[in-house]
Amino acid sequence: MFGTLIKFFKFCDKENRKKFTGSIFVGILNSLFMAFRIGAVAVMLRGVIGTAIEGQPFETKTIWLSFGIMCVSMIGGIITRKVTAMWQCEGGYRTCAQKRIEIAEHLRYLPMGYFNENSLGEITSVTTNTMEAVGDVATRAVMMVFQGLLDTSLIIVMLFFFDWRIALVALAGFALFEFVNFFMRFAVKDISADKIRDDAAEIGKVLEYIQGIAEVKAYNLVGKRSRELNDVINRRKKTLIKMEMRCIPVSNLQSLVAKLSGVAMMIASLYFYLAGTMALADCATMLVCSFMLFNALEAGGNYSALLRTIDLGVTKASAILALPTMNIDGATNEKESHGFGTSNDVSNKNKKDFALAKSNPCDNSSLIEARNVDFAYDKRKIIDGISLSIPEHSTTAIVGPSGGGKTTFCHLLARFWDVDKGTVTLEGKDVRDYSMDNLMKNYSFVFQNVYLFHDTIANNIRFGQPEAPMEKVIAAAKKACCHEFISALPNGYDTVIGEGGASLSGGERQRISIARAIMKDSPIIILDEATANVDPENERDLMTAIEELTREKTVIMIAHRLKTVRNADQIVVIDKGRIAEQGKHEELVAKGGIYARFIDSRKEAVSWKL
Repeated sequence: MFGTLIKFFKFCDKENRKKFTGSIFVGILNSLFMAFRIGAVAVMLRGVIGTAIEGQPFETKTIWLSFGIMCVSMIGGIITRKVTAMWQCEGGYRTCAQKRIEIAEHLRYLPMGYFNENSLGEITSVTTNTMEAVGDVATRAVMMVFQGLLDTSLIIVMLFFFDWRIALVALAGFALFEFVNFFMRFAVKDISADKIRDDAAEIGKVLEYIQGIAEVKAYNLVGKRSRELNDVINRRKKTLIKMEMRCIPVSNLQSLVAKLSGVAMMIASLYFYLAGTMALADCATMLVCSFMLFNALEAGGNYSALLRTIDLGVTKASAILALPTMNIDGATNEKESHGFGTSNDVSNKNKKDFALAKSNPCDNSSLIEARNVDFAYDKRKIIDGISLSIPEHSTTAIVGPSGGGKTTFCHLLARFWDVDKGTVTLEGKDVRDYSMDNLMKNYSFVFQNVYLFHDTIANNIRFGQPEAPMEKVIAAAKKACCHEFISALPNGYDTVIGEGGASLSGGERQRISIARAIMKDSPIIILDEATANVDPENERDLMTAIEELTREKTVIMIAHRLKTVRNADQIVVIDKGRIAEQGKHEELVAKGGIYARFIDSRKEAVSWKL
């Protein structure tokens, strides 16, 4: 239990940890105020019993003293309980929010391979269910369990001042309660891991079903896919029921132990009174205490079954945050070789270096260069010893058979992954020596599958420059040939589009993504089959938009259309992870190799008529 409490506190950041630590100290005060009730009861009982049995005069000050102690207990308890609850809630929910942001920021710098190895459901589950547990359930469970232990411990300590024998009985009941509580946490140990696994599986399957609903309907697989989804939901339901069924018997036993411990205190108090070794007033006080002692402990004990789930949730979130990122600030080598003091210094140096490179262009120099680059997914080699120079303000077309490594190679150039062997340099500097954020400022991407966010069209265009004025957004849209269709929408640029851009056509989504890239105005443009799935009606506007985007830029394009590659400054044919051919269009056609066969197949496909 205490291991979970410590882990939870370490998981919180410094500011929120202070709130939880402060709530503990205020909780101690709250427990003291709650324990004052015993004193108020003892004063009143001694006054009443002394008057009724011993014939002593009942003094008004006894009533006022008991009333005063009870008022202090109630007022102090209300104030401390409010402060404790506020600090715990603030600490819990802020921890939840900050960890979600921290995980999102951390995911930005993980190698892309991580997202191939881990399902979307797993990541989503951690950032939703797990963080929700941390922000909501964990706050109540951890703090109620701790408060229950604290309240009971302080009351038992006070009992030692009244009668050590009854205090020992209460201490024995407390120990027995904790023993049963341990078995409750042990009973849900394995099922808690199943719950977290099933949470992730359910979210993953729901996302898969929703995202693939068009294909499911098109292939008439609604029943099959619904069964798969229902199976995952039912498995999670069974897991939750199983957890409850394990907890309920132990929870009932725990409650029984608490009640029997109170009964044992009552029996012992009556026995000692009848034996003449305990005053009647003390006996009456102990009888009242027997009803009060285990209330807080029992309430906290009911939440203790959740501690294991919280422990696993914190572990999973911490595991994501502990994943090694790529060298995101480029600071390690720079500090060692140049003695820069901070990562900000390095970032500023990177900005300066690249700014100098842009202001002194040299058409014969290599802006990007790959030297003997190797890369593998697990043990499957994708890129095998590729070397390539890409001059500034040139256009490089990359073609080749599907699965040959074209997209992977482009991702290596932009450092979506780190190479296994060799180097990729930008203006002569290894891309790993740039900060990740500064490196990404130099690249704009237009992918075949465009993703637009559930937001206004204007905000999607200004995604890379959130503060950009509307004039710049409209100017970028006009250059991307999408101003006309945007203006025709009911709310124009303020039209909210569906997640992924589902409410727009493929060509419209492509042109908005190009407008977004124009807004970013990066010196290097990577086009990954941007025109592959565009209908003829949109192709002319799309090609105009691409021409505007790539003007005076360094362009790297992956393309299957003849008209988009034949005018490139160099054409690189990648097959089985290697450069099979390289040169201009006429040179490669004359060789009669892979590229020539590619051109022939495209011409034959174009000649087909229906």
